[in-house]
Amino acid sequence: MKKALPIIILLAIANFLNAQTNPKDTEVWEPEPRVVDPGTSANPPSDAIVLFNGNDLEEWELVYGKGEAKWEIEGNIMTVVPGNGDIKTKRKFGDIQLHLEWRTPVEIEGEGQGRGNSGVFLQMRYEVQILDSYQNRTYSNGQAGAIYKQHIPLVNACKAPGEWQTYDIIFISPRFNKDGIRVSPGRLTVLQNGILIQNYSEIKGTVEFIGQPKNIAHGNDSIKLQDHGNPVSFRNIWVREL
Repeated sequence: MKKALPIIILLAIANFLNAQTNPKDTEVWEPEPRVVDPGTSANPPSDAIVLFNGNDLEEWELVYGKGEAKWEIEGNIMTVVPGNGDIKTKRKFGDIQLHLEWRTPVEIEGEGQGRGNSGVFLQMRYEVQILDSYQNRTYSNGQAGAIYKQHIPLVNACKAPGEWQTYDIIFISPRFNKDGIRVSPGRLTVLQNGILIQNYSEIKGTVEFIGQPKNIAHGNDSIKLQDHGNPVSFRNIWVREL
């Protein structure tokens, strides 16, 4: 004859089975996510910081030297004026969601890196390349959507020259300890024209034209747009702090 299980074990089994069959036990009601109006293609989300509204460059300044940004504004669009220099946001950011729309010139001049070249730099250091990569071969880790010289985009999602394109970027900043040592890398997720081209890619350090990435401790910093000598245009730039 088999011995009966002790009553305490039976109760434990009953409680376990009951816990697994009651859906309310795994419902979480607090905290309740705050409501954000997602906006439309022409209007940013309700909690976004608008960095370019089509009217002025109040949120921007020159990177090198002192003074106001001097890129051209016409028809709610700002365009690089070659030779006027890179511009950066006056505000500094950490982890963000960034939206911007960009367009390379209709008239094709040059090839490779010389065609519609610009870039968006997170915290002034980590570049997502902007380039006319429509039927324009260059090194893969330098084409549009690359984390420059670090990560090749998953696909080439570029539209033809003169067409508006979008970047939606999720940026997670690297972390450094009190001794200035990086304890976790930065990460970038990028959608170009609604297509995933960087999937939580690890940032190796600063982007470098020559040499290897560097990891020098820093905090929040500006977003930079590059004057690479081509009249690339931008519109509808906004950011959400995460």
